[in-house]
Amino acid sequence: MGPTTPSQSEETQAQRLNRQLGELLQELRVAMPGVQLLFAFLLTVPFNQRFDEVNAFQTNLYLATLICSALASALFIAPTAYHRIMFEQRDKPKLIRTASRLAIAGLVALALAMTGAVLLVTDFLFRPPTPLIVTVALAAVFAWLWFGMAVSRRLLGKRSH
Repeated sequence: MGPTTPSQSEETQAQRLNRQLGELLQELRVAMPGVQLLFAFLLTVPFNQRFDEVNAFQTNLYLATLICSALASALFIAPTAYHRIMFEQRDKPKLIRTASRLAIAGLVALALAMTGAVLLVTDFLFRPPTPLIVTVALAAVFAWLWFGMAVSRRLLGKRSH
């Protein structure tokens, strides 16, 4: 038999903090390629031959989407910089809390960027109401899958205690 790992109730404080930090870093590793790909795509859009056909709304939407994508990148990378600067302070609980908040803010920015990119493309290619319907549906999917399920679970969990 292989080595056994302690259950969460048997973990020491240091083991718990190390596990939480490892899980957080893994989550950031999953999110980063998506935001990097979106950001790279958005950086190439203005050089497309048809970009001069966009209207003022689409140009402003493009800028907002590009900014949200860059902001998501900054927020997802921020925990690394924060850790590098603060690691000798021996305050892992604060590091984990701050990094978690930055990651959640990064997810919000990424959801906005992805929704904005879909709105930009659908507004360019389709007539109303298609862009509105697609964008609202996509925003609802992001809101529920990325935030709503977890928040509702936490709220239900608090009521059952």
